[in-house]
Amino acid sequence: MASVGGLEFPTDGFDAVIFDCDGTLVNSMPAHFEAWCEALALFGAANIFKEDVFYAMGGRPTLDIVVELNDEYGLKLDPEAVAFAKRQAFLKKLDKLELIDEVAAFAESLRGKKPMAIATGGTRFVIEKTLQAVGVSDLFDEVVTADEVPIGKPAPDIFLRAAKLLGIAPERCLVLEDAPAGIMAAQLAGMAVISVPAPLDFAGR
Repeated sequence: MASVGGLEFPTDGFDAVIFDCDGTLVNSMPAHFEAWCEALALFGAANIFKEDVFYAMGGRPTLDIVVELNDEYGLKLDPEAVAFAKRQAFLKKLDKLELIDEVAAFAESLRGKKPMAIATGGTRFVIEKTLQAVGVSDLFDEVVTADEVPIGKPAPDIFLRAAKLLGIAPERCLVLEDAPAGIMAAQLAGMAVISVPAPLDFAGR
């Protein structure tokens, strides 16, 4: 095991690494939560999405979350319209994003040595903008987004697709994830998982 900033990373036993993006590689969750709040307020649903619920639902596709909010609160929000508003709000906050240094250092240490992918519940357009904003677009061999699989996290589809694109058997892939849905998805895919704590937890070490 190698320790980076207090987080332990294995040094062998895997042939590829798959990273979640938001909350794992990039400290973007606060910006995403702000964007959610702004978007929901536009549709008369201010203050329904509590921060703890938001973090618990991390990793899940935006459309799925809107459907669940509708069910939970008896609302009739248009998932596509809310998702668009949320995306526009988030794109105005790209300057607030920063890498989670410990995870980024681990990824950088594997450059040219192991194939690496991003597997995210976000959309391709937003994830590409996110990776560009923090300067790591060239670090990953593949990027798999919610747009490219029939079922998002916590289903294993997104991680299985990433493994297939990398040409590595799922059981030889290591996943870094922060959210319950993503951790479950990776486990269902038969992959080893490192749970990445929130940036605030790093700060408190």
